[in-house]
Amino acid sequence: MQFTTLSFVCISLNPQTMAMATMSSKLSKSLSPKRSKLSLPLCCSQADAAAPVASPSPSSPRRDRVDELLEVFRHIDQDRDGKISGVELLGFFGSIGEEMPMEEAEAAIAELDSDGDRLLDFGDFLRLMEREEEDDLRRAFEMFEVVKGSGRITPKGLQRMMSRLGEERSVEDCKAMIRAYDLDGDGELDFHEFHQMMS
Repeated sequence: MQFTTLSFVCISLNPQTMAMATMSSKLSKSLSPKRSKLSLPLCCSQADAAAPVASPSPSSPRRDRVDELLEVFRHIDQDRDGKISGVELLGFFGSIGEEMPMEEAEAAIAELDSDGDRLLDFGDFLRLMEREEEDDLRRAFEMFEVVKGSGRITPKGLQRMMSRLGEERSVEDCKAMIRAYDLDGDGELDFHEFHQMMS
């Protein structure tokens, strides 16, 4: 990804590219009965054991992302069996100062569990995080829309958002930033183009 001001602004708004603590915040938000954003202590290491996970080719952004999510998963998977249980989920919430009754932990796992074993495997966890990231990316995209619901980021919308973030840019500068990611050449970014830019 080219690092233009537009991508920097989007990265600052989009947890898709943030560190492990932010990813675990999403997990907290997804599973917490309070739905609050929380941080997970950075205490995982690549040396932690977990179930083998097939992932895309080395050095791809997708592989880097999967590796980051695997670190979070490994941190929660305390017994290193490649699955997250209700007890481990409770331990995770306890480590960040959040209370959760066992019934709620089990219900959260049951909602996400794809194979009916009452445990979250890495695939379940990955699907959850990707769904949350898509939602966060959609909210970031909507912040740039001048006309809410239009599905377009215009140079004016980009200029307005950058101004709110303390970076003054001309409309011409914003047009140039959009041009770098404008796949259909219409001078605006739709959600698909925005998503491609952030991938």
